[in-house]
Amino acid sequence: MKLHAIFIHFQLFKKNATFLSQKSTIMKQRYLSLLFSCALCFTYGQIGITGFKSENASKQLALEASFDSKLSAENLDQWMQILSDQPHYVGTEKGKQNAEWIAKQFKSWGYQTKIESYDILFPYPKIRSLKLTAPTVYNAKLTAVPVEGDPYTAQGDALLPSYNAFSRDGNIEAELVFVNYGVPSDYEELEKLGIDVKGKIVIAKYYGSWRGIKPKLAAEKGAIGCIIYSDPKDDGFVRGDVYPKGAFKNKTGVQRGSVMDMPLYPGDVLTPGYGATKNAKRLDRSKAPTITKIPVLPISYEDAEPLLKALEGAVAPEAWKGGLPITYHIGPGPAKVHLQLEFDWQLKPAYNVIAKMKGTEYPDQWVMRGNHHDAWVHGANDPISGMVALMEEARAIGALVKEGKKPKRTLVYCAWDAEEPGLIGSTEWVEDHKTELQQKTVAYINTDGNGRGFFNAGGSHTLQSMVGEVAQQVKDPQKKVSIATRRSARNLLYGGTESFSLYALGSGSDYTPFIQHAGIASLNIGFSGENSGGEYHTIYDTYPHYKRFKDPGFVYGITLAKTAGRIVLRLANADVLPFEFVQWQSTVNTYIEEVIKLNNTMREAVQKHNELVDKNAFELAADPTKTFVKPQRKDAIPYLDFSPLQNEITALNTTIQKISSTDLTKRTTKDLEIINGILMHAEQSLTNSTGLPRRSWYKHQIYAPGFYTGYGVKTLPAVREAIEQKDWKEAQEQIHVLSKTLEKFHKHIKQIITR
Repeated sequence: MKLHAIFIHFQLFKKNATFLSQKSTIMKQRYLSLLFSCALCFTYGQIGITGFKSENASKQLALEASFDSKLSAENLDQWMQILSDQPHYVGTEKGKQNAEWIAKQFKSWGYQTKIESYDILFPYPKIRSLKLTAPTVYNAKLTAVPVEGDPYTAQGDALLPSYNAFSRDGNIEAELVFVNYGVPSDYEELEKLGIDVKGKIVIAKYYGSWRGIKPKLAAEKGAIGCIIYSDPKDDGFVRGDVYPKGAFKNKTGVQRGSVMDMPLYPGDVLTPGYGATKNAKRLDRSKAPTITKIPVLPISYEDAEPLLKALEGAVAPEAWKGGLPITYHIGPGPAKVHLQLEFDWQLKPAYNVIAKMKGTEYPDQWVMRGNHHDAWVHGANDPISGMVALMEEARAIGALVKEGKKPKRTLVYCAWDAEEPGLIGSTEWVEDHKTELQQKTVAYINTDGNGRGFFNAGGSHTLQSMVGEVAQQVKDPQKKVSIATRRSARNLLYGGTESFSLYALGSGSDYTPFIQHAGIASLNIGFSGENSGGEYHTIYDTYPHYKRFKDPGFVYGITLAKTAGRIVLRLANADVLPFEFVQWQSTVNTYIEEVIKLNNTMREAVQKHNELVDKNAFELAADPTKTFVKPQRKDAIPYLDFSPLQNEITALNTTIQKISSTDLTKRTTKDLEIINGILMHAEQSLTNSTGLPRRSWYKHQIYAPGFYTGYGVKTLPAVREAIEQKDWKEAQEQIHVLSKTLEKFHKHIKQIITR
């Protein structure tokens, strides 16, 4: 096995020899060094387990081997067929049935299980009409066609119509403007071209940003409506054969999805910051700030082509051009469209399944694991592929418990409802149970859709070391090397580093309320990279599509269960909770260096601009016959005082080095209980009760989704976004707030070395 693993690596090296020949000698040396390191790992045995006494480490490894032996891919296959045979979006009978069926399985495996429901606002589309009214007439079909060989796509009225949840109702007509992806840089380009979208309807491509940013920005720029379509260059025949021949989006496929303003707050739009219980006080819908300001509708590229073809005006920049057989123009007009949308706004029940396995030694310390169960249509990939992996993981742990191998800490498995419309089920549950969760939760581990490919992991960087160890011990089912090694090899091939690291969490799945609102250390993990396709949020996300193109043998579903299961079991059984601060400090220090560099780069750019303006003015005064465009001077960018952040991160380093050089597993049992309490609450000390400026729901000061990036993360968000918006007073204020947060974190973890 050891030699085979090394052989696989050298096969990877040979396969990519052409690519590597174009890279530097240093990169080749780093790649070979990684192979050598991997060989040593296989030769000299297992990597140590952080947080375990030496006498308990071997027991834990044996437990994990027993856990692996109980996993069955056949279960994942069968359960996916059960859970995805009908549409099960919020409020459907199938959605309720799925929750009840999942709860029944957990009970049979020995978990104390209940369903907790919340009454949430959910808009169902009643009227969807889009017409090109000039210079020609075209009535958009707004319907995806069933495909041969996939009976799930022919379920007729049971299929949820394509729409964007939390769009406003509207009946409007206006000229059309093409805005590329509809992100801030695109509007900057339009401004350079002298094109204004005020009073217009914009048409934007999916991708480039989270979909909700597109109508949000369009409304801020004065547009009265927004249309979003999937261009075949990004998601269609340009990428590969379309469904059913291939995995990619055919011409009638439409991506559904929420356009709720989640960077303001996720969850039920009528109950911000508190649970949507039956008797909760609710906002008037007209005053709900996260409902879009303009009507918005998603369409297929079949319906988009006549609209784009009717546009004239400037030819779109090269980077804006898509894959349709037309010349892409921007407009405005002469294309004019009429858009009519009307929704049935109702309170619908969201069903969360909560299953607990009580810990033997620390029942009031919870290790939480979650995946959502609702989908826009059938949801085989998103989210059922992750849900069935979670269930098999929980089943195997239940089997271990029946053999007498009980976890020391309580395990809490969750199947969330209403994730798709805006992380609603998990957010309402966290808001409803926030005080208890902050007292008891060690960490939350999230998954969502899963497929074939490479290991992806994001989360709290205090967990980076532990996740890296797990990733070294789980084998990739295709290459027979560790999932960490395979990921590192890919990273090196594309200019990255070989060291394992977690990406920072923005938003987009159910970890958001845990980490960014409640301050609970969180992870989001899964596999992808070799499972591309165009089924996302369409009627084509079905069991047949998944079996053909995503993970045919469910081998990566089992690999996900092995990975998440190890993380859960190590957190549950560790003598010292495996939170590590050296890598956290290095990561946060990098973020501080980034915001300092951002401020310096912006200032230097303005200085150069103003020097050029002054030079031109001098030359013009000396020779009035000269002609050139005279740019305007820009306001100077001040030097911000980052010393409070630099001082705090330096002071933290001293304490962290002392903690890392101490073997905490040798402390007394009483001390370990206190130390574990400190460790499990460390993440909360990185929050601020007042939250981020203009969005108080987000409490975490290190990670947040960007105000204009949606899912995309902004690290040190309050400071970074103030700099980006050139609000220098706020930037300096938030530097002070962040430094106080780091001081609070320092004071908290310093307690460890006094025990």
